[in-house]
Amino acid sequence: LFDTMIAHYIIRPDMRHNMDLLAATYLNYNTITYDSIIEKKAGKSISIRDVEIDKLTDYACEDADITYQLKKTFLEMLEKEELRDVFEKMEMPLIDVLSNMEEEGIALDSGHLLRLSKDLEKDISLLEGEIHLLSGISFNIDSPKQLGEILFETLRIVEKPKKTKTGQYATSEDVLSKLITKHEIITKILDYRSLRKLKSTYVDNLPNLVNPNTKRLHSSFNQAVAVTGRLSSDKPNLQNIPIKTARGREVRKAFTAKENGYVLIAADYSQIELRIIAELSKDPSMIEAFANGLDIHSSTASNIFNLPIEKINRDLRNKAKAVNFGIAYGQTAFGLSQTLNISRKEAKEIIESFFQQYKNVKTYMEKSINFARDNGFVQTLMGRKRYLRDINSSNAIVRGHAERNAINAPIQGSAADMIKIAMININSEISSRNLSSRMTLQVH
Repeated sequence: LFDTMIAHYIIRPDMRHNMDLLAATYLNYNTITYDSIIEKKAGKSISIRDVEIDKLTDYACEDADITYQLKKTFLEMLEKEELRDVFEKMEMPLIDVLSNMEEEGIALDSGHLLRLSKDLEKDISLLEGEIHLLSGISFNIDSPKQLGEILFETLRIVEKPKKTKTGQYATSEDVLSKLITKHEIITKILDYRSLRKLKSTYVDNLPNLVNPNTKRLHSSFNQAVAVTGRLSSDKPNLQNIPIKTARGREVRKAFTAKENGYVLIAADYSQIELRIIAELSKDPSMIEAFANGLDIHSSTASNIFNLPIEKINRDLRNKAKAVNFGIAYGQTAFGLSQTLNISRKEAKEIIESFFQQYKNVKTYMEKSINFARDNGFVQTLMGRKRYLRDINSSNAIVRGHAERNAINAPIQGSAADMIKIAMININSEISSRNLSSRMTLQVH
């Protein structure tokens, strides 16, 4: 089994992978396109069944030939760039796993979602009334223009509001989140938007996507999209079903196991990305915390705030958690100050304190950036590569983005690889033991 799209995804993850483009790029050959054989007549495309057999033969044979030529080209490239193990031991075996998952699908309790939709309608209506009452006027909350005028002209919640490129008041979630303390209407608007999105995107939409024959949802898992090596899911996207809010968790309840005594089991790695940071950096303090089974966020909080672990409250733990995960993404003091809603000075002190305790993490970050500068790429524990063309850019903003990717890609990519290996092994065990268990979903 050799998939040319997957092979190219491993070789050049940041490019597109369709066959016509690959033929032009690597074989200097322009293929017969699908659109060219499906001639439009009176504005309508004819069926492929109605294409003349000679045309169809040329098209089909060319597809097979080009794929085979690309296979030879990509096999040499995989060998040369030391990516063959990633291809043969991880990505190829995963095709079978994902195929099984897509075919299996997931059962959905549409009745539960219908009841939830009616409850959400009431909640949305209630919030709408409260927003109109607080603003003193009835207006279309879904109109950014009207909402901006109410917030920044009628209520004047800030003196110098942000504006978009078109000169309209900025009312994105990002902007409004920073204004929560300015007026109680902001929280109501964010809640209103959250419930509206939940209702339209999931609650009302998911039942329409149930397959009429299997009575199940069948998502597509995309293996060759995310440059980090993560999987993505669409039609529908089942990886971002909300869980942080009570209503979001209600949506999750709609996903059910088969009848007759089947149950859903969730299996997860504990703090996988932070464990990978500990492994990559070989930091003794972080490794010790994991080896002793400590809560890593409380342990970090204890270290950076210089308090016994039993004195760490939820607020301090949350600050440490933000730092732990922020570090994996190369977060700056400014970024942390925005996340925690604290001053940049305090954020800077917290980050400095973090690096005092976990010195090797700082060293790892610097080494990773230097490796990227010298080689033009970084790699995961399994050898998957992420190319960073802008790592030596003279533009500080562009270069900064590449540097953050140099830190994060090996961590996030290694986590993605570990999950893929786990999926392959689980699938293999299910098959060898002839179990009736099935994998239905992966959420990164």
